Amino acid sequence: MLGASGFLGGALYKELYRYYNTYGTYHSGKIYSDNQHYLRFDLVEDDVYEVLLKIKPSVIIAALRGPFGEQLEAHESMIAYAQESGCRIVFISSANVFDAFTNYPSYENDKTLSESIYGKLKIRIETLLMRHLPESQYAIVRLPMVFGVGSPRIEELKNQLLLGDAIEVFPHLVMNTTTDTKLCQQVHYIINRKLSGIFHLGSTDLIHHKEFIHELVIMLDLNRKPMYKNVFTSNSDRYLAVLPRDNKLPKHLQVTNEGVVAGSKKYNAEF
Repeated sequence: MLGASGFLGGALYKELYRYYNTYGTYHSGKIYSDNQHYLRFDLVEDDVYEVLLKIKPSVIIAALRGPFGEQLEAHESMIAYAQESGCRIVFISSANVFDAFTNYPSYENDKTLSESIYGKLKIRIETLLMRHLPESQYAIVRLPMVFGVGSPRIEELKNQLLLGDAIEVFPHLVMNTTTDTKLCQQVHYIINRKLSGIFHLGSTDLIHHKEFIHELVIMLDLNRKPMYKNVFTSNSDRYLAVLPRDNKLPKHLQVTNEGVVAGSKKYNAEF
């Protein structure tokens, strides 16, 4: 697990370590240094290939964050290791690989095109995987916005409400969502069943960003009246959504936007 100290990486580690001999990398923090299954890794200074030679994984989950150039080099090293060892790579990608398309939601085999630097990076890494590895050796997992108990987005929303800050919403943005919990179940299934190819792990339905954020505000129930700052990036609806069609997972592993809101409710008890 490369990037196991991040929000999603940490959630995936906790999901998988009970079932597999799981190792993770971290950049800093004593909480990780005391765990023998966590290895310190500096994306800028260290060679990911050396880490992989030490662990000898059969599956690499790539959830790295950091400078884009170093991310690209790290994934090139992962691919080189996979070519030599035959291991599989699960790459955590993003709906932003489609952020140049605004008129419709995107499916697994649609052409990618991005206007953002972040989306272009994800496309380059996806292309490397598809160009240099057989499909049986990779799973590209594209995610929409991720919420859930303790997620950074829920934490930020809670703080904005408590401080009385304006919450930025995009009334014309049509999207889908997911939770860290559902993502972990889905990735666990993909690994366990040795599935490969491209997967869109977002909710099966769509919702406007402002409506979804308001549903979260109601769920949080902090007795604060929200203030919204409407941001209009277009004169009509624009889509940033990754819907599953070609590689659908079983129904018990699918989620709706209503389920995403419900999946964040436990956080309410911690306020």
